[in-house]
Order: sequence, then structure tokens, then C-alpha cells
Amino acid sequence: MKRITVFCGATSGRLPKFEEAAYKLGKDIAEAGYELVYGGGSAGMMGAVANGTVDAGGKVIGVIPRFLVEREMAHEKVQTLEVVQTMHERKARMDELGDATITLPGGAGTLEEFFEMYTWGQIGLHQKPLGLINTNNYFDDLMAMFDKMISEEFLEERYMNQLFIGEDLESLVAQFENFKPLPVRTYKDLQKGHRS
Repeated sequence: MKRITVFCGATSGRLPKFEEAAYKLGKDIAEAGYELVYGGGSAGMMGAVANGTVDAGGKVIGVIPRFLVEREMAHEKVQTLEVVQTMHERKARMDELGDATITLPGGAGTLEEFFEMYTWGQIGLHQKPLGLINTNNYFDDLMAMFDKMISEEFLEERYMNQLFIGEDLESLVAQFENFKPLPVRTYKDLQKGHRS
């Protein structure tokens, strides 16, 4: 694992501990010898995670749509800033660059990014571990929703094997080391009512 992609938003949340956790994640990524891939912004959680990596002497690759650059949202201190045309291109490029994905607490856009990465893993478009930084128990309700999806048979429990939850980078990386990609589900399996 060389690069870690981090999804997070341009706001900081209600409590200072959210931005503090983002900064710490960025710092920990640099100190552990990884490179950070993130959304290229300078505000909120995005700015904090990039600042943490830069301040610790690490390498940062930002990927940002042109319209956000034009709104003066781009981070000026990151070493590499890739400018793309659309939000979808940004997500796809961030996935392409990273070897694992971590999502910090955030709003609708952050959750949309997380769920797309989760779904891409489920259908075999990537074979990478996904992590959630559970600052202030932010993702507890999301994990309960996953339990609901499984109990109502909208999600096979085996797809939880790509998802890990922790308080910091160290706890996630320890879990990532045990990650084994799952065989890709086929539509024949679905037609047979396959459960495993």
C-alpha cells in the first residue's frame, strides 16, 4: 500500500474534534510513509487532512474539478493538483490513484463518495479495503443501517468484509492487512437466489 485516498467534505462539522481528526489522519498518513490522495480543496475537513500531511512533510495529490478551482477552493500548498472536468471524473481518478480508501465524517457528498466506492467494491470494479474514521461515533447509525440492509436481505453479509471501522489510521491499517478481496458476484447467483 503506497497511497491512501481520503473522502471528506469542505465543511468542518459542529465539533472541533472532527477537524482535529482530519488533521491527525493526514499527519499519520505522512508519518507512516504513505501518500495522501484527496479532493484538492483547502476548506473544512479537506483542508485539514491535506494540511496534516503537508505539515508532516508528506506528499499530497489533490484531484479537483475545474469549477471548484474557479471558485478559489483549490489548496495552494499540495505538491500535485490534478484538475478534472466533472465530479465523477474526480471520484474515478481518486479511486484509480489510491490503494485503499478512508472516509471521514461528512455530509451528503461525502456519503455519496463512500457508497460509490463501497458499491464498486461489491461489483468488482476495485479490490481495495474501505475504512471509516468513526470520530464521536459518527458512523454508528450507518453501521446500524447496514445491519438493517442485511437483515432485510438487500445486502449479503459477506460484502461487509471490505469495510473496516476505527478511530484512527493505525487501527484501520491493522485491519486492512487482513483484507481479502471477495469473488465477484454474478447475476446468475442473483437469479438462483444465492445467499452466502
